[in-house]
Amino acid sequence: MGLEQIIPTIFIILVLILVLPEFLRSNSKLKQFIKNLFIWSIIVVSLVIISYLIF
Repeated sequence: MGLEQIIPTIFIILVLILVLPEFLRSNSKLKQFIKNLFIWSIIVVSLVIISYLIF
């Protein structure tokens, strides 16, 4: 794994650490949690695809 893969991985992990506690607290209902998890997965996949195309 090169540095070009390590830095984005660290960035995504740090963002998850910052966002995850509030995300879990605000999604106490299962239906809302699944909906928000789906939205976040689309965001993360989009970022990964864009970063892959750029780099």
